[in-house]
Amino acid sequence: MPKRYFLHNYPSTGVPKCDTGFWKDRLQDVVNAILANEQRIIQDNDGGLYVGLGGVGYALRYISKILNNKDLAGKAEQYLATNAEYYNKARLRAGDRVGFLLGSSGISAVQAVVAKDSGKDPSKYLADFGRHVGELLQPDPLGCGSDEVLVGRAGYILGALWIKQTIQMDGVSIPQLYQMCDTMLQSGRNYAQKVKSPSPLMYQYYKTEYLGAAHGVAGILQAFLSVPGYFQHNPNAEKEVKAAVDFYLSLQNEEGNFPCAIDELGQNRRHPDDDLVHWCHGAPGAVYLLARAYLVWKEDKYLHAIMKAGECVWKKGLLLKGPGICHGVAGSGYVFLLLHRLTGDNNQLYRAEKFGEFLFSEEFRGARTPDCPFSLYEGWAGTACFLADITNPQQAAFPFSDVIF
Repeated sequence: MPKRYFLHNYPSTGVPKCDTGFWKDRLQDVVNAILANEQRIIQDNDGGLYVGLGGVGYALRYISKILNNKDLAGKAEQYLATNAEYYNKARLRAGDRVGFLLGSSGISAVQAVVAKDSGKDPSKYLADFGRHVGELLQPDPLGCGSDEVLVGRAGYILGALWIKQTIQMDGVSIPQLYQMCDTMLQSGRNYAQKVKSPSPLMYQYYKTEYLGAAHGVAGILQAFLSVPGYFQHNPNAEKEVKAAVDFYLSLQNEEGNFPCAIDELGQNRRHPDDDLVHWCHGAPGAVYLLARAYLVWKEDKYLHAIMKAGECVWKKGLLLKGPGICHGVAGSGYVFLLLHRLTGDNNQLYRAEKFGEFLFSEEFRGARTPDCPFSLYEGWAGTACFLADITNPQQAAFPFSDVIF
């Protein structure tokens, strides 16, 4: 067996079962397991939405709607309040303040949505989220690269768009988002010129030129393409962003995957058995950028690249690292839900179902247990979101990355 993924012999094409009852039963089993471990989970305040208590709160809020369970919504509110209290008392570094997935701003965003769900006034939480704009308009407030998704501008932008899409209220105004995109654009220009990059925009995080969705170029470019009207606000930006997307596209290998970082190109390329096929690094995260590019520019090369990436995920996406959405089986399964929404191809839904079924197989018991086994991005909370989305594939979206709008 390869060291990063399980082999499978599923037929490559099939008809989805669309058995909502089956998936809701599996979803309830996962929720029960999460709640049975509440005392362990409630200690995980550090890690925010990514691997902390707040991410479990996000998942329970999302699942409460699928299962029509108000008690889960109440748990979500409790978990988020506990996580927010931790951040309020802690002495936070810049990334822990402004970071969306790994900081307090993401907790405020989800608290705003949960408040609106329950008929409360979300204004306080929206203000808490929006107060970080000034800091993120500085060139490099984190001092290690401030543009990526987990703690930087791109994640904050995607978070602001999620708030708007979910409750039709602004945590950050559109003009402020344009300012943030302008700052992110200049950051990419400056760094690309500094290192003489073949791309007009390039970024670094802790001195590494990452390419993936979590820390790198794919997530940053997705944020540019997601802000409505940005290219009308700054027409010069579109040419540079498109050239950067096309540079990224040129890095796709014959299997459909993408390298983790610029220093893995050419003779430094990983052996195919060692390729990372994750949301954070590789094809499963690339599809969200490529889908936005296809929807914005309507060029078939982006759709072709997405389908190629999907074949790579079908082959190598049953990951040994566990169930989660960042570098686990559910993150791979989300690729097929996106392809189903994008193309209407029921075979993609069949593939999503197969990956969902594998999570409950005897073979999957041999997968590794993540450090944060019940969390949103590493563990079962995010996996529960994936299972919930199988029941409603026309609205399915990877958390904070809905690219079809």
